[in-house]
Amino acid sequence: MNDNIEQTHHKSFEDIKQIDKDGNEFWYARALGKLLGYSDFRNFKNVIEKAKEACTNSGQNILDHLVEVNEVVLGGSGVANPYPSFALSRYACYLIVQNADPSKPIVANGQTYFALQTRRQELKDDELFMQLKEDQKRFFLRNELKEHNKQLVDTAFKSGVQTSLDFAIFQNHGYKGLYGGLDAKGIHQKKGLKKSHKILDYMGSTELAANLFRATQAEEKLKKDGVNDKHTANQTHHEVGRVVRQTIKELGGTMPEDLDVPSKGIAKIEKEQKISEKKE
Repeated sequence: MNDNIEQTHHKSFEDIKQIDKDGNEFWYARALGKLLGYSDFRNFKNVIEKAKEACTNSGQNILDHLVEVNEVVLGGSGVANPYPSFALSRYACYLIVQNADPSKPIVANGQTYFALQTRRQELKDDELFMQLKEDQKRFFLRNELKEHNKQLVDTAFKSGVQTSLDFAIFQNHGYKGLYGGLDAKGIHQKKGLKKSHKILDYMGSTELAANLFRATQAEEKLKKDGVNDKHTANQTHHEVGRVVRQTIKELGGTMPEDLDVPSKGIAKIEKEQKISEKKE
């Protein structure tokens, strides 16, 4: 029953998708708002404004994802009239459903739909990344994780994680969720790393990707839930890590603590890359 409802909702999102003359897909805001259960477009515009803010905060250009247009809407008498609206990219739709009223049943399905579709498009657009050698993937993902950890620190601080010790405890809660109870020290020992080695610098691309997903989702959930005390922040981070671990298990993947440890760290990869660039 639930699967049928979800498939119907996903089909509905596809049904209102538009294709422009250049073959690019987009969604009209009024049509999306109606599908998400907003009878009054004025209320839906508040959700759009939140999505705009999220778009800016993510470093994206709003005009690449939300463009003001006139949308033709059929009135009660069947007369078609143009109304101010927006043409939305898939990413914009994803941000909108993330900020929509969660009490509306279709919103949850919309979040799943646009998250999956956005990720599929990212993978399609990122074919060159898939062709990179493992070390290049590791270098790229490690830098991505470094930047997202900075954002996570900032969000955690606003959520009540105030001191260096607080953050170390907060970070360990995320690790424990993802690594089946192992904290940073436990992971270090499990992988047989030297004291001078940083665990993130000795992870393969698969493990780094799992940790990147943990970090980004923890940051989003802290913001979305309005967490303002460190105890709740710790539990939130642990729960996100646990869910990521459960997803890996359900997909039949290898648990992160059991993945192979690369023979060289990120610092060496970076050095080799700089030498290679000089030769070129």
